[in-house]
Amino acid sequence: MAKFELDTEFVRKLAAILEETKLGEIELADGERRIRVARPTAPVAQAAPVVMAAAPAAAPAASAAAAPAAAGGDLSKHPGVVKSPMVGTAYLAPEPGKPNFVSVGDKVTAGQTLLIIEAMKTFNPIKAPRAGTVMQVLIENARPVEFGEPLMIVE
Repeated sequence: MAKFELDTEFVRKLAAILEETKLGEIELADGERRIRVARPTAPVAQAAPVVMAAAPAAAPAASAAAAPAAAGGDLSKHPGVVKSPMVGTAYLAPEPGKPNFVSVGDKVTAGQTLLIIEAMKTFNPIKAPRAGTVMQVLIENARPVEFGEPLMIVE
């Protein structure tokens, strides 16, 4: 096995990208070599109220969706949870000013786009894993999300 040589300048550039984009982590792989650069999760938690203050129209819906999460416990174990497959910024609509992909109460089909996550300037559609009804939207529009974070409940 070849020795892994660490390019500290490359790591610094990745750290600068994290700071600039406010992402939680970046992970790259090249064959068997892997590098992951992550920021502490506490600043992300502090950033959430700023996002809510900047988007007051979205805050009531998000607060209503988050209230059952706090009362009901860990939603990550819910059988209908749709989790983020990556770190990035989640968008509920295809572009600003357009309607959301889905809303609470909407019927969805397996493979239907629920939202998009922007990661490294690429927009990735997050699709419904199965047919059902959107019961909860657990995130706010244009907010950073972490890998594995619950995004929606589809039952």
